[in-house]
Amino acid sequence: MSMTPEQAVWFRDTFTRLVDNVDQALLGKREVVGLVLSAMLAEGHVLLEDAPGTGKTSLAKALAASVQGTSTRIQFTPDLLPSDVTGVTIYDQQNHRFEFHRGPVFASIVLADEINRASPKTQSALLEVMEESRVTVDGVAHEVGRPFLVIATQNPIEQSGTYKLPEAQLDRFMLKTSIGYPSLAVAERILAGAVDRNPSSHLSPVITTGAVADMADLAATAHVDAAVARYAAQLVDATREAEATRLGVSVRGAISMIRIAKVYAAAQGRHFVVPDDVKALAVPVWAHRLVLDPEAEFSGTTAETVVQRALAAVDAPLARAES
Repeated sequence: MSMTPEQAVWFRDTFTRLVDNVDQALLGKREVVGLVLSAMLAEGHVLLEDAPGTGKTSLAKALAASVQGTSTRIQFTPDLLPSDVTGVTIYDQQNHRFEFHRGPVFASIVLADEINRASPKTQSALLEVMEESRVTVDGVAHEVGRPFLVIATQNPIEQSGTYKLPEAQLDRFMLKTSIGYPSLAVAERILAGAVDRNPSSHLSPVITTGAVADMADLAATAHVDAAVARYAAQLVDATREAEATRLGVSVRGAISMIRIAKVYAAAQGRHFVVPDDVKALAVPVWAHRLVLDPEAEFSGTTAETVVQRALAAVDAPLARAES
């Protein structure tokens, strides 16, 4: 059954209340909060590329507090083992059986801090749980539950001792964005309340984790017209045909766009997706998936530029209201 206009209005109101709540802890970053929340409701994951101290941990804690969920933070280091992320099976001598001890990945919101500092083996430990929402240890699968959101971070400046994320792993992040530094006015407000080191601890939950799962299921029923789906496919094809790219947007990237566009539309109070939703999400959802030609990259072309060129080259279908 498709989402009704009345359900879309409820979704928008609840989404706005969630953003308002998180905004109390992460001041002046409503757009970023909206993107991350949209990814969670589309059951995807987020890569934040930011300098240290911009509020990434505060974002994860505030989001978890707003949905009555749990949050964990994993500091990725070169000596971190896969079992340090997923958990390990230990023999209990009293009960004479093996018991699974859950790792920090079992939480509603998981902050994987500086993910590119861990070895590729440890990075890959996140792949199954990000894709399947479960961990398999010693042949036994363990579900992480819903909602489940991984917010991975990496420092764009300091690359010493890091392991670049491979394209296959980057492709598993629904979107990539950054929080960035606050404006002067917001910085003054932050400094005025600098005594409070954990502002998210004062937040009241807006909804339960069960309601988050219901919102995710509801968003998935938003209508996508064939013309809008064709428009997204044409944009994807344009990134693949661009002279500046060696690798364009994947099929997973195209599917991710439709999934998060449904959430984005519902957050605007609409029960159907329009071309402007795809345009608004194109850069954060697709840019990190592109592999540029070395010569084009050397000449100053960026992945964002390639996506913007595709948007300019492909004509959007005329938007029309859905009944």
